[in-house]
Amino acid sequence: MTTGLSPEGTHTATAALGTLIRGHRLRIGLTQRELADLSTISVRAIRDLEKGKALRPRADTIRLIADGLRLGPRARTALEESVSRGHQGGAGRHLLTERCAPPVPLHPLIGREAEAAILAEELRSGAERLVTVVGLSGVGKTRLALEAAARLYESGFPVLWHTAPDAVTDCLPAADEDPLADLVADCAAYLQGAGAAPTAPAHGRRPGSAAPAPALTALAGSASDELPPVALAAALGDREALLVLDGVDTARLDFARLTRLRRELPGLRLLLTADTPWNVPGERLFLLAPLDAPLPADPADPGAGADAPAVRFLLARLRRVRPELLPDEQTTAHAAWIAHRLDGHPLALAAAASWLSVCDLPTLRGIVETDPAAVLDHLADGHSGSRLRDRVARTLGALPPEQRDLLTALCAAQDTPAPDFGLDDVVRLTGRTLPDGGRMVRALLIGGVIRPSTDHGRSGFRVPCVVRAALAPADGTGATAAEAPAAVAPAPAA
Repeated sequence: MTTGLSPEGTHTATAALGTLIRGHRLRIGLTQRELADLSTISVRAIRDLEKGKALRPRADTIRLIADGLRLGPRARTALEESVSRGHQGGAGRHLLTERCAPPVPLHPLIGREAEAAILAEELRSGAERLVTVVGLSGVGKTRLALEAAARLYESGFPVLWHTAPDAVTDCLPAADEDPLADLVADCAAYLQGAGAAPTAPAHGRRPGSAAPAPALTALAGSASDELPPVALAAALGDREALLVLDGVDTARLDFARLTRLRRELPGLRLLLTADTPWNVPGERLFLLAPLDAPLPADPADPGAGADAPAVRFLLARLRRVRPELLPDEQTTAHAAWIAHRLDGHPLALAAAASWLSVCDLPTLRGIVETDPAAVLDHLADGHSGSRLRDRVARTLGALPPEQRDLLTALCAAQDTPAPDFGLDDVVRLTGRTLPDGGRMVRALLIGGVIRPSTDHGRSGFRVPCVVRAALAPADGTGATAAEAPAAVAPAPAA
């Protein structure tokens, strides 16, 4: 059994004290004033600690701050260890550790506890050094990466986070003056085959950011045109660290440069969120399906589905729109039915919840029953809702014709009372051999355009609602969003 590394006696336990305090404070949503009230420590003292001006506070001060942050035993130990070890390194390294926290998520994590625990443990232990989280757009890849990064940060890992320019964010943006953003952007550009010289184009830097911060240039101890592995190696030393590339296009990544990065930084872990896998040696493919949304409960027990992850997620979003909504049996029954009808897709559930501002829950259920595609547009931000269907349509358009044909045939079959399908159904519809059918199912799972289902007592699959909506005619002319044919052609005879 793989276990996490102990923080004692490792470089990961030497993160700057201010970084740990600030990270814990932001994770639970406290201001410096609120932490001061809870810990009975002055605001100025907390501010000095977070800025690194006070590196050796008294033990009682750390104890009171840990109490105010409600830290568990492991996090408390890491905080105390950072004090006993003191401040290490020069100004540049201090700058790195003070800026190495992951972004702050916009929403709490619901229904992904098992996935987050597995992902964080694999990265923390070093069992996996390259993990790519793949899944359909809006399924929650970024939120899962944020949680895994936060857990590694709590155990002492510096976290370097880069979001692709066209990615949909699920977190608060970094501060504009954050000098580490340039180093991380240069590293991301390096992995995509672009140079990092300051005289070259900005390669993903923020507008107006022309060159790396002077402190980081000094930290690298090298000429300004040296490649990011040199700067990272100088900044990190032999420390373990996590680099996250959120929303990256894996087709643009350079495996040879990854090899160099991993060779020169043996403690570095790389976490990607992407629509497609990289398909390189050593990659751990982490498939992220929609939230579990089982069949609605028996009418005799309408509240039985309240613990399902998709139902909990939907109820939380419904109450953001209607805080007075009580999670009684009737409300839970409606939520369970909607969650199942929308296949537990998080962004689809969030969009559906926004409709509670213009209708009640029974009416929303009726809309979903009649035309579930109608509620995929978020009322508070229709542009965001439209992008969801556009992104799904682009995913479908990139599939090989035989896979789109199969999806169309499966959608027609899902109009029957038993919407799930199995591998035998794929073989029957396509006329292909069992191994070929298995490869098609795996490819569709990796693309996120089908999801696992056990509603009917067997291992099966289902085409999610958002995919069916993208495949359906959009304007009554017969054209679909993905231009998918309506029949599946059997495999040609050998």
